Order: sequence, then C-alpha cells, then structure tokens
Amino acid sequence: MSRTRTAILISGRGSNMAALIAAATDPSFPAEIVLVLSDNPDAEGLEKAGQVGIGSTVIERSEFANREVFETAIQQRLEEARVELVCLAGFMRVLSAEFVDAWHDRLLNIHPSILPVFRGLDAHERALAAGVRLHGCTVHFVRPEIDSGPIIAQAAVPAFGDDSVDTLAARVLEAEHQIYPMAVGLVASKRVRIDGDKVIIERASDQGSDRLIVPDIDVV
Repeated sequence: MSRTRTAILISGRGSNMAALIAAATDPSFPAEIVLVLSDNPDAEGLEKAGQVGIGSTVIERSEFANREVFETAIQQRLEEARVELVCLAGFMRVLSAEFVDAWHDRLLNIHPSILPVFRGLDAHERALAAGVRLHGCTVHFVRPEIDSGPIIAQAAVPAFGDDSVDTLAARVLEAEHQIYPMAVGLVASKRVRIDGDKVIIERASDQGSDRLIVPDIDVV
C-alpha cells in the first residue's frame, strides 16, 4: 500500500504530533510521517520526533526578513521531503493566503473548540466564560481565514461548572488525540471529498476496516 507522505508543523510540546506518529506506526495506517518541522528550536516535539527516528527541521521566523521568505523556506523543505499532506499541530504562526492556497485541500489543522464557535486564541477561557455545557475540538481543512475551512471531524466533551481552564483543556486534549489520527486517516485514504464548504466521507469498501481511530494511543 502506498502511504501518503505527511509532514507535521509544530511550535511546542507536540502532543498531537505524538498521537499522529503513534497512529502511523501501524503499517496499515494510510499516512506516513516523513517530516516534523518547527519554527521553534526549543520545541519539545523535536526531541520526541527524534526519539522515534523521524527527521525534523527547524526554520525560525526571526532568521528571515519577512513572512514571504520564511514561508518559501518552509515550502522548499516540504518539497524536498516530497510531502503530500501537511498537518498543523500547535504551529503558532498564521500562514499567508498564498501558502494556504498552495496546499489547498492538503493542509489540515486541529482547533480546541467545536467550530465555528470560539475561533482564535483562548478558546477554553471563552467557553468557560460563556457557560457552555459542551466543548470540544475540530479537525478541518485550512483556509486563509483563521480557523475556518471544511470540517472533517469533531468531538465533544462535557464542560462542568467547576472546571478550570486546565481541567477543561486536558479533557479536550484527550479527544484531540483521538480525532486527529482519525481525520488524517480519512484524508490519506482518499475517502474524503469536498462539496462546496462541506466534507463528504466515503464509506470504506471493506466495512470491517471502517474504524480508523487507534485505541490506547500512548502520548507523553
């Protein structure tokens, strides 16, 4: 089976990166993680990637005159690695419309809310302030507008009255570690098509293999 060559862009600890890597250790998983790229040389995720033998690259924004040349360097590295699919996993840079358009329908992101609510930063704080009873996370195709694009997968978790930002964030993160591998598996297996702004998921021909969430992912 030809696996989709996938890169993960990070800026920090890389827990969602670790979940994707764990899923991809199964040879039947349709995506192969071939590159981890960070804009932060101190990102914890770089060490995690190295521990499992995945090549990593650091491209610091401060080393480039502007965003255009910074993104050109990222694009060149992705091309060198023959990347077909890019996953943002805590990458703390807003990408230009030109970069996003170059990876149209091949660039995924995970956001800690049930989009379209609570776009942008501080989603957990705003969810608690709004008194919601359900919170969650979303995997979506990236579009130039921040935290927008066709939705591939979502998960909901309860929000309790005595939750802190940390307790709610931890509950959402567990859900993120489940749905991101599932969504990447769907896209990499070519079971996703986009109709307007909506994602249509094709059923697997072998119904016995329709489950794509990998249970008991060990993420540290």
